[in-house]
Amino acid sequence: MEQRIAILGFGNVGQALARLLLRKAPALKADYDLTLTVVGIMTGRHGGAVDPTGIDLRKALNLAESGASLEQLSTILPPDDSLLFLHALRQARDNACPADVLIELTPVNLEDGEPAVSHVRTALEKGMHVVSANKGPLAFAYRELRDLATSQGRGFLFEATVMDGAPVFGVARAGLPATRVLGFRGVLNSTTNYILTQMEAGTSFDAAVRTAQEMGIAETDPSTDVDGWDATVKTVVLANVLMGADLRPGDVDRTGIRDLAPADLQAARSRGRRVKLVCQAEWQDERVVARVAPEEVPLDDPLANLSGTSSVVALQTDTLKRLSLIEFEPEPAQTAYGLLADLINLARGWY
Repeated sequence: MEQRIAILGFGNVGQALARLLLRKAPALKADYDLTLTVVGIMTGRHGGAVDPTGIDLRKALNLAESGASLEQLSTILPPDDSLLFLHALRQARDNACPADVLIELTPVNLEDGEPAVSHVRTALEKGMHVVSANKGPLAFAYRELRDLATSQGRGFLFEATVMDGAPVFGVARAGLPATRVLGFRGVLNSTTNYILTQMEAGTSFDAAVRTAQEMGIAETDPSTDVDGWDATVKTVVLANVLMGADLRPGDVDRTGIRDLAPADLQAARSRGRRVKLVCQAEWQDERVVARVAPEEVPLDDPLANLSGTSSVVALQTDTLKRLSLIEFEPEPAQTAYGLLADLINLARGWY
């Protein structure tokens, strides 16, 4: 079986996916009789390429790493707009869409989820499956896009949106039949967890942020992380998908870590606790209520034992009571694995 893929966004995660596809190609063929062929790539900085016969990923990686344009890999005139890119895929070969799957890797927009929401909607309307690492479509339009995928008989999978490659959604979808998720608690933002770990050891907030920036896990403007926005969007995604909520980021009671000092964390430690940026949601009076805020967590709680950039989510259910998944020290390659797992599940018809 051949699965033809279009990739929107070719930054760290997109390039990690390309490397993973190259490395895993023999195993995919041997284990699943599956060939994954990338027929389109669209980027914000390196142009785009469409080739219905397949793009050479090694060449694409070399061009991207050198800062060159991908356009030289295109066999048709590549578009300079993401929606036009999807139309070009539709028309590239005898008006038949050469792409079976869109992979959405553009930066998340915390205001309204666009243009990723439109990317997903357009791809589904054109008969493509969608795999997304972008949290925006789930935070702002999950029900609409889920229902559209169902009506089109297509898959909309997004394992890489929360905790990178950890199978949070896969466990819930396939591993928890006849189970209701009543709530969850987690540490979902790796950057703030790293900063808090450093601050507990005595490093100032500003110095910990600078170190995170030097490591490449924090942006030049770290507000998305330290003010709790990334954690909030992930909380909304989990609540919407796992609990049937219809939340938006503005519905979450949000407090970041900017006002904390090392003395606050050390005082908590002296009381046998650790401060973590805790994400949580639960049913209250027939609705889902969500919160993101620093919290002193007892040392016997799995949330307290995370250091560095690790993440955890603990699901409260009506069957297994509490089930925790922990991801240690994620990197782009692990996010890429979440995408690959979704592609394999699409090929299996598991959606």
